[in-house]
Amino acid sequence: MAHKRRIVVAALGAGALAVTMAACGGNDDSGGGGASGGSGDAWILGTTDTVTALDPAGSYDLGSSTLEYNLYQTLVTVPPNSTDIVGDAAESCDYDDPKTLTCKLKPGLKFSNGDDLTSSDVKYSFERSIKIQDPNGAAIYLLGSITDTDKKGVVTLNDGAIDTPDDTTVVFHLDHPDTTFQYVLTYPGAAAIVDEDVFPADTKLDDDKIIGSGPYKLSQYKAGDQAVLELNGDYTGDNTGGASQVYVKYYKEPSALKLAVQNGEVDVAWRSLAPTDVSDLKEDDNVTVASGKGAEIRYWTWKVDGPVGKNLAIRQAVAQLYDRDAIASKAYDGTVDPLYSIVPPGFGGQTDSFQAQYGDPSVDKAKQILQQAGIKTPVDLTVGWTPTHYGPAAEDEANEFERQLNDSGLFNVTLKSTEWEQYQTIYKQGAYDVWMLGWFPDYPDADDYLSPFIVDGGFFQNGYTNKTVDKLVAQEQGSSDQAEREKIFGQLQDITAQDVPLMPSWVGLNTAVYGAGMNGVEDTLDPSFIFRFWLVTKNS
Repeated sequence: MAHKRRIVVAALGAGALAVTMAACGGNDDSGGGGASGGSGDAWILGTTDTVTALDPAGSYDLGSSTLEYNLYQTLVTVPPNSTDIVGDAAESCDYDDPKTLTCKLKPGLKFSNGDDLTSSDVKYSFERSIKIQDPNGAAIYLLGSITDTDKKGVVTLNDGAIDTPDDTTVVFHLDHPDTTFQYVLTYPGAAAIVDEDVFPADTKLDDDKIIGSGPYKLSQYKAGDQAVLELNGDYTGDNTGGASQVYVKYYKEPSALKLAVQNGEVDVAWRSLAPTDVSDLKEDDNVTVASGKGAEIRYWTWKVDGPVGKNLAIRQAVAQLYDRDAIASKAYDGTVDPLYSIVPPGFGGQTDSFQAQYGDPSVDKAKQILQQAGIKTPVDLTVGWTPTHYGPAAEDEANEFERQLNDSGLFNVTLKSTEWEQYQTIYKQGAYDVWMLGWFPDYPDADDYLSPFIVDGGFFQNGYTNKTVDKLVAQEQGSSDQAEREKIFGQLQDITAQDVPLMPSWVGLNTAVYGAGMNGVEDTLDPSFIFRFWLVTKNS
């Protein structure tokens, strides 16, 4: 019997179904960039993030989505520092019942090449993402309410899942009651709308050829070097950009990015500077270091169906040894906080389950766990990390992790690093026993930190399965009772701490550094980690 992949997004607050249906009818002043647009000078964003793909069918990472949020429209979106769903390409998305969501498109939508955007393009966008089946794409992991997955892992769109009765209406028929599906429609990796006359049905489009209907369009792109965005003259939405052009420059080394923002070579440095660099820049009067509420986390993932990770006692012993305070202070210079649940503090239902389960780091307790399971020590362990994608402190964290395990005398760690594009493929193939990953929320809800990780092996395909987890996730995703959902969130976090399919490490803020004349940067520094180019302007 085929199994379902659950979606990874959930409703916010009690009575979320009614509230968000009402909120979806129009946009919000906090998201708009002004009707005129283009009056500000061109500005430059510097980043060390890497882009996996600009075709939404092939991406599920921050570097890619940073551009995609500005180049494409989704049916609905979440404004900065808000938990409301508002219209983007849609003027409304309403639940007819818990299994039927109907979206009405705004009139006069066009892609940046002048083609009309209709309901046919919306349906095509979902169909092609599922058909392409890119393992680095988001659709096959996030669209579980309208797809099915067979025993070989092949994902297919359910028959009749999407109807388009006319050019401006899209109806989603979900395969189970799910009041949370509306949130997955806000994430471009799963729900960006593409032009069916431009994007091929069965393969990704080259990055430099993509077009969308967002506030900006791509005029130049060279992987790893630079992207140039300019205002989309055919854009009819509420988020018109304030600058005529935005340049994105990609840096391999955070030290180079630090110098670039100090010397005025970039106007904004965002993602990722070394903690010590941020501290230094706070003393530089020529730049401003700004931080918004952050929900960035770092964590370690186990290959639960691997030769080492399949042993629960080994996973629990590592969790018993892990010293988060040492990671925060030694690897990150105190700029992050220890994290004791995969769900960060501040989210409804959050509980520090790993602290409750393991208490303080203890070699003796870890040794006892292994001895009771009859495991000979030291245990050989291959630990993976990626050197550029998560910034320079990632190496420091990996080294500190290695030191903690080796110093216990219970483990013999081999560290291996690979650059991001290959890393996100080979970790799924079993290259490591345990490996480092990070997460930036698609929207602020505890489900976004649970179901993507612990249902059907998660998006990282680590082999973890638990029928109780599957049942609990289905219950909370189908409920609009926030008290019930938060109770379930606590149960899921406790199970995660007991089973250790992954291990949380730390949580950090959303930080950017910008130079003189820049406006609007701080407006987009929220927990979503969406950098909204349309909010930012530069005045000479």
